[in-house]
Amino acid sequence: MILRRRPGFCRNRSKYGAAMTDRAEIYLLIDTGPGAADRLRTALATCDVPCVLIRLAVESEADDVSARTLVQTAQAAGAAALIEDNAVAAREWRADGVHLSGSRDILQRYQDARGIVGATGLVGAVAGKSRHDAMMLGEAGADYVAFGVPPDVKDLPSAKARRHGMVEWWAQLFEVPSVAFDVSDAAEAADLAAAGADFVTCAIESGASNPELVATLASFADAIRLSDKEVVV
Repeated sequence: MILRRRPGFCRNRSKYGAAMTDRAEIYLLIDTGPGAADRLRTALATCDVPCVLIRLAVESEADDVSARTLVQTAQAAGAAALIEDNAVAAREWRADGVHLSGSRDILQRYQDARGIVGATGLVGAVAGKSRHDAMMLGEAGADYVAFGVPPDVKDLPSAKARRHGMVEWWAQLFEVPSVAFDVSDAAEAADLAAAGADFVTCAIESGASNPELVATLASFADAIRLSDKEVVV
């Protein structure tokens, strides 16, 4: 399966052969709320983005409306729109799929989500620090496996090193795409891209001005390009 009109995101890379890109791409994160659609349009006009993850800031009717608008905005630009941790909403809002954050029952949650969005919907999931869970998700048919840094981690350097190791290990052995989450800056984006991540996340901050947003995205895109050149050389 291909991400909406994008050959660079699929379950089986070998199926698409030369159409695949060796360079990591940006996976955009955005929270719902006032001004979110304008920020997303700015981001999508700044650089090539194949996927947008929409996160509900609060549970409210206004945020539901915001989420629907973000789905439409992403899809109109040719990007896939995913909803965080709510497969039912993803189906109702006609998003392309759902992203599942890490948990101990991630395999069961994956099966539940797949049952809701169906075979044609995208389902990606965070594997945490478990290589077993990552492999099981890949075998079950996840469209991507994500590796991140837990929000409550006490030893941040060790957690980032573990994420790097998981990304590198996955890239060497498996064809299912990987997404590096919790990427704090362009330097980390370059490092994770060089390690083999297919996608690196870039979060759109709710309070960011358009110039700040453009500068952040440009720095991530440049870092990924430079990382790709280093790997090729």
